[in-house]
Amino acid sequence: MTTETPRILRPSPEQVREFVAESKKLLRSIRAGALATLDAAGNPFTTLVNVATAHDGAPILLMSKLAAHTRNLEARPQASILLAQTGKGDPLAHPRLTVSGLLARDGDPALRARFLARHPKSALYADFADFSFWRMTPVGFHLNGGFARAADFEPATILTDLAGADDLVAAEANAVGHLNADHADALRLYAAKLDGQPDARWHATGLDPEGLDLAAGDKTSRIAFPSRIATAGALREILVALARQSRAAGEQSGPEL
Repeated sequence: MTTETPRILRPSPEQVREFVAESKKLLRSIRAGALATLDAAGNPFTTLVNVATAHDGAPILLMSKLAAHTRNLEARPQASILLAQTGKGDPLAHPRLTVSGLLARDGDPALRARFLARHPKSALYADFADFSFWRMTPVGFHLNGGFARAADFEPATILTDLAGADDLVAAEANAVGHLNADHADALRLYAAKLDGQPDARWHATGLDPEGLDLAAGDKTSRIAFPSRIATAGALREILVALARQSRAAGEQSGPEL
């Protein structure tokens, strides 16, 4: 009887780029995830939480100190969050991303603004005395995109580089407000023609150097920019280019929205 060493499938450079893009999209588009913490006995404890992201992609959570998982984190900050895409058929056929890291309270107003933009109903209790915002410092990402489509990534590979992007970050609130007030039709085109989403009243919830986040009710859409940007001027240029691209796609596939 002979034994053979199992062959390890290594992704090609093209597959790696695909896996990174898929991981970034899951990180930015999934609104709720399974949070795993460690209880006082060191046993895993998992619960469901709403999730948003900081400008660099770090997960943001809003939690009550009365919750068991919050008490766990106060004692041990280690945690992981499973962000899973759902759909028809076998649940395991859909991609999911596990983010591992350390969670800590963070009172940065920018985190609060981004979380509430993604979860506006949370404003009803966000200011209660027992609630606080937490930010994860990721230490690793694991993508499982289905059979033979798994990969591990260092944080720097998945998180968004914010170096030199202060102008863009400062312009976010005005830019998002302007898009929602004056360019609703363009946002609908972005979601439908660039991300394959259904027609709906899409609105912008946030942006960063790598893309634009949209929402319509419980649905989300991530519009990845073709190249990284760092200024408000570059944002205007890239949004105009994306509008042209989405209109051209509409002409090729049928009537515009």
